[in-house]
Amino acid sequence: MRIKTVSGLKKFFLDEDIIEKQEFLRGSCLKNECYHYEVIYDVAEVVNYRIPAMLKVVSPLSDCIRVRRLNHVPVQLATYGDYKDENYLRTKPGLYPDILQDIDLNNPLSLANTLQTLYIEIDPDGKYEAGEYPIRIEFYDFNDKETLLGASDFTLEIIDAFLPEQELIVDQWFYCDCLQDYYETEMFDEKHWKIIENFMKTAVKRGLNMILTPVFTPPLDTHIGGERPTTQLVDVTVENGKYTFGFDKLKRWVELCNKVGFKYFEISHLFTQWGAKFCPKVMATVDGEYKKIFGWETSATGKEYTEFLQTFLPQLIAFMKSMDNADKRCYFHISDEPHPAHVEHYKAAKAVVKDVLEGYPIMDAMSIYGLYESGLVDVPVPCCDYIEPFLENKVKGLWTYYCSGQCVDVSNRFIAMPLSRTRIMGVQLYKFNIEGFLQWGYNYYNDQDSYCQINPFMCTDGDYFTQAGDEFSVYPGRFGQPIESVRLVTFHEAIQDHRALKLCESLIGREKTLELLGEGKDMTFKKYPRHDSYLLEVRERLNNAIKQAVSKK
Repeated sequence: MRIKTVSGLKKFFLDEDIIEKQEFLRGSCLKNECYHYEVIYDVAEVVNYRIPAMLKVVSPLSDCIRVRRLNHVPVQLATYGDYKDENYLRTKPGLYPDILQDIDLNNPLSLANTLQTLYIEIDPDGKYEAGEYPIRIEFYDFNDKETLLGASDFTLEIIDAFLPEQELIVDQWFYCDCLQDYYETEMFDEKHWKIIENFMKTAVKRGLNMILTPVFTPPLDTHIGGERPTTQLVDVTVENGKYTFGFDKLKRWVELCNKVGFKYFEISHLFTQWGAKFCPKVMATVDGEYKKIFGWETSATGKEYTEFLQTFLPQLIAFMKSMDNADKRCYFHISDEPHPAHVEHYKAAKAVVKDVLEGYPIMDAMSIYGLYESGLVDVPVPCCDYIEPFLENKVKGLWTYYCSGQCVDVSNRFIAMPLSRTRIMGVQLYKFNIEGFLQWGYNYYNDQDSYCQINPFMCTDGDYFTQAGDEFSVYPGRFGQPIESVRLVTFHEAIQDHRALKLCESLIGREKTLELLGEGKDMTFKKYPRHDSYLLEVRERLNNAIKQAVSKK
């Protein structure tokens, strides 16, 4: 058996050679920070059967150590043909490492000729004193538990400091209907609510603090004339032409979000995607009959929908205000990604709600600076490869996002990309004082425009819709529990980097903190150090600076 301890920013393929891999034997983290490294292993001689092994974790930190396998998933569309750069691991179809599967230490672990990866997570959660801690992962013969096959050693230093509370707003779109479809529940029945809670908890654990809140079925990624399952937290009743609203489900949603730790509510878009021409699907009980009252067949700015919104939105705000002033944590949308051809429709739609939403942030994904400059969008969210004009003009409260199109030069979380390319975003968001970050796919398990569902364990690209990994960051596991991708966990490391930079700035100042970025001090969103050792070195410099500053107090 051959074993090596390596960095947590590595992804290895089954056919790679362990001999060539560089060891990584020590690291550091703050008291309340999750830390990751990897153990890779194979069997040197060719065998035609599996060798069962047993794992044992030996460490003073064993109670806070989680061991998972970094398993492989099928990737059909790794890149968009030639629309790519050189910073991909591979570009052809195949099996790629992505899914983090828990290991039962009481069950056998199979050893074979292929290169396998264990993903080690240490979560001190503020419960351990500062100092150095050894971690040893031992492999024993499962049939002869006294026979040691090999071991991996690592040393983790816990720094005597805590990451500060997260300031950065982070959002990935949460799709309740995809969970209802996959797990075959009724919408918002008790089983569905429990699954929603499970997926929410994982999102919050990994740094997401804003959630898409479907007051009505979100008009997102739906083909024109098509419908997604009704996902509507607000009950609508129409009697004699008058609207009344029931907020019981929304109340439960807000209470659940508060319970698990979400801070901000992203109210679902009030008009359809890519143009704001039509209405989201709205279901209502009309004189005793439950039916659709708005949808693709309804003009976005027609009299009926205008009257509806101007009746509904004040009551929504009043309800959220009654929930301990939750209205102060709400962001609103008009329509996703307006383009120049959509300007007139977008302006007209915005005019319908502008007065009602006065004082509340209205934000939309929009990457053309000229449209922002014209006053079209209040809070623009440009994609990271079109953000430069917004930065040059010092737009306040700036957000950014990436999705399928951001596949050349900039950071993203596609499965075929190295993990360092995902994690660099944390440093970039800090350097440019970005307020919020959005990525559209936390758990989207449909094809393009939601014609049908896909099996995310077999199809990681939405049936050639996006580069593999764009649609979702978690897989739907057994018993309604999400299974994390290594991409989700790595982006959480980026958020932790951002928090560590904020802490360091509070201790030694922003200029000195930026100096610690070394060769990356002058980075942009397109130009930045590409080697994964850069981020590891930056964190060590940050941690040492924090350690020294804290020791002087």
